[in-house]
Amino acid sequence: MPSAPAHSAAPPRQDPPQDRPAGRRGNPWLTLVAVAFGLFMVGLDGSVVSIANPEIGRDLNASTADLQWVTNAYLLALAAALILGGKLGDRFGRRTFYLIGVAGFTLASVAIGLSGSIEGVIAFRAVQGFFGALLMPNTLGMLRAVFPPKKFGMAVGIWAMVSSVSTALGPIVGGLLVQHVDWESVFYINAPIGVIAILFSALVLPQSKNGAAKDEKFDIPGVVLLALGLLAVVFGVVKGETWGWTSGGTLGAIAAGVVILLVFGYYETRVAAPLLPMRLFRNPALTIGTVITALNFFVLLGVIFFVMLYLQNVRGFTPVEAGVRTLPLSLASVVASPLGAALTDRFGPRLTMPLGMVLQAAACFTMLTWSADSSYATMWPPFIALGLGVGMVMSSSSDAIVGNAPVRDGGVAGGLQATALQIGGALGTSVLVSLISSRVGTTLTGELTSAGVPATAATGLAEAKDAVAMGVAPVSDSMPAQLKAAVADGSHQAFMNGVHTSVLVAGVLCVLGAVVAAAGVRRRAV
Repeated sequence: MPSAPAHSAAPPRQDPPQDRPAGRRGNPWLTLVAVAFGLFMVGLDGSVVSIANPEIGRDLNASTADLQWVTNAYLLALAAALILGGKLGDRFGRRTFYLIGVAGFTLASVAIGLSGSIEGVIAFRAVQGFFGALLMPNTLGMLRAVFPPKKFGMAVGIWAMVSSVSTALGPIVGGLLVQHVDWESVFYINAPIGVIAILFSALVLPQSKNGAAKDEKFDIPGVVLLALGLLAVVFGVVKGETWGWTSGGTLGAIAAGVVILLVFGYYETRVAAPLLPMRLFRNPALTIGTVITALNFFVLLGVIFFVMLYLQNVRGFTPVEAGVRTLPLSLASVVASPLGAALTDRFGPRLTMPLGMVLQAAACFTMLTWSADSSYATMWPPFIALGLGVGMVMSSSSDAIVGNAPVRDGGVAGGLQATALQIGGALGTSVLVSLISSRVGTTLTGELTSAGVPATAATGLAEAKDAVAMGVAPVSDSMPAQLKAAVADGSHQAFMNGVHTSVLVAGVLCVLGAVVAAAGVRRRAV
């Protein structure tokens, strides 16, 4: 099978021969199993928290802003350090920093459960994010180092399957644990996974690094500029929902981050040993793969976020019931990731990336038919389409990014891919939830009135738009039954108006992504 560069406009790179270790440490498939443990732990943790947040809020008396920071602290630390984590692995040993990341992530998870305060949860979530940044990029970096080019595509397909399935399984696992144990257990579950990952990885993982980098000066200014730029951009994105997207704070933070990142890019072209070599972006498949990776998780995490609100707060399902109803998404991801890898090897990413984006667009546009009382028959088809699309894009875009980078830059390329993924996810949850909130704010009073709520009462209930934007109807036990039903109907309809706006925007972006991938990624003439 041809490797990913054969589908790019750039000529294939020529890497120096690699000294692959013999024995169990030379077995690439054992390496894949070892990194899958750490990857599964991080992917699962990323999506179980959305299920645990309501219980965390009730148990620790946390505000909505506090709960946002449970997610945002993790995202900020992760986004700021991912490329650094890959660079450290490339230079000092990918196995070493993978194991440090797994150990630190595991200990931080236990500390979250033991913290006993919302401040402690937020602080240790940031620690968790930092160690996740050491772990994630080195999974792909090690696969790039141990798999021969002809088998790397399938390895990435399995890697993408683990990542997609762990993310999609989060609501089910989280729902079971929150409902039958407690919210702390969604973090404690990382302890046994982490211990198994450390023990197995210590036995089978080979050490791999960029030996040529040992005498290079480490790019400290690049580290600082990149971290500051990413922190500012992600901070502006995650605060855009509460500050307003046109507010001075939001625009100022994002603009400052973009300027710092531009300075970073210029500086990296002037330094002898850059943190992120700008030459990587000369490859169009790698560049477009980075953009599509961000868009892929923009849709996945953004849609999962409001789908869980819909299933639990609007439809009234328990966390477990809601998680089980999203199972088709998980199962579709299992099929799509290796299938996407096989199709990419055979036909190139110019087929699989647009196809995955089209499937996600179809899922989003189908959700336009949802109502506050839709049957499950209208829900599972878009779940399947979304799972197929996400899995297919994950494998093809990951192969386009890491497969088109030289082996010596495998960790940095893995960090670039993971950074795009996290920034896309942060944008997805923030932008789509913000669209829901905005639409709820403009339609809530009208929907309440249409549902039979008296005009004066409807005007007063408009102040509860933040709760309605989360799918929660502002009813109370003191309300007459007829009024309570009318408030619930109007509130849920306003929420669905917001959902329809969000999926319309997400679907249009997927179509644009498909066009960009189809037009920009070319098969090299043989």
